[in-house]
Amino acid sequence: MKLGFILTIGLLAASLNVVAAPRGNAYKAADSTAVRYVGRTLVLPDDGSVKFDWSGVYAETRLEGRELKLRLSDTKRSYFDVTVDGKPVGKFRAEGNDTLVTVAEGLTNGVHDILIRKRTEGETGTTTFHEFVLPRGGKMTATEPRARFIEIIGNSLSAGFGTEGKDRSEPFTPENENCNLAYSTIIPRYFDADYAIIAHSGRGVVRNYGDPKRMSEHTMRHRFHQTFDEDTIVRWDFAAYRPDLVIINLGANDFSTEPHPYRSEFVNGYVELLQTLFEKYGDDLKVMCVIPYAVRNDLDGYYQEAIAKVGSPNVYLMRMPVDYINSTTDRGAVWHPNYNGQRKMAMLLIPYISTIMDWPLTEAPVE
Repeated sequence: MKLGFILTIGLLAASLNVVAAPRGNAYKAADSTAVRYVGRTLVLPDDGSVKFDWSGVYAETRLEGRELKLRLSDTKRSYFDVTVDGKPVGKFRAEGNDTLVTVAEGLTNGVHDILIRKRTEGETGTTTFHEFVLPRGGKMTATEPRARFIEIIGNSLSAGFGTEGKDRSEPFTPENENCNLAYSTIIPRYFDADYAIIAHSGRGVVRNYGDPKRMSEHTMRHRFHQTFDEDTIVRWDFAAYRPDLVIINLGANDFSTEPHPYRSEFVNGYVELLQTLFEKYGDDLKVMCVIPYAVRNDLDGYYQEAIAKVGSPNVYLMRMPVDYINSTTDRGAVWHPNYNGQRKMAMLLIPYISTIMDWPLTEAPVE
């Protein structure tokens, strides 16, 4: 996958208008026979709309027809990728109320697999899909779940912060954030797995970036219980899916600035997160704990102590080398890894995941 390969063919990203849906064949967004959602979503009972805000939430359908439109709303401004038959064809912007966007058009006759993925974090907006609209005679059928499922719990590295930035001096904007270019989606693509990304930039296990206190009030171990990234009230129903593997990539923000949490505080917070995973998903869950490259080597003992306290044989630890990411060519916006840096991260983790999960390595590209 090349950064420049994302085209705008068939997409009206620059000219979204609030219009009434045309006459044709329409499906409620929550129609499970027509579309499959992967990630944390909430079906609104009053009208069958589907609401979500986490990075990487995606909808998949099998389209019989040459065009697909989508009625949606967004609390702010979110960005989405679209793939047709496994190939990226463009992106669109979601904003406003009851907006109709063209997802794809000018397709050849026949059946096409369509994937619509949220590429930005919850801070950019909460999106609601209302209705899919097709020309007369068009038809949608939900895809089948993949045989494997990976959940990723992380921060900006997992959310794809700045992956499309041209260099490390470029400021962050929602337009240069793209989780589809992050290790958190590259790895599931390699293993042909479904995935859910539970990530928020600047958040840690017990302390968030820039917090003047050693312990922050609301970190990723708290957000993990939420249906929405930006809503602390609605609790997630953990029966909705069960991952085969959970990857935790946290700690960089806990120790990024002073004051750092005490060892006991970090260890206890990490233990709490691990125990929550086993409580919600079962004792046979496999968990890969990643020590980020931004965390100093002398802090590795914190992670080791937390894993030892949990005492599960299903928890594994991977240290990402401090100098693993090139300081210039692998950096996107605000010094965060670009697509090249994210691919390197995926390449480091894939062999260990293969060993942990007994998922064979293949000839598939890491992209």
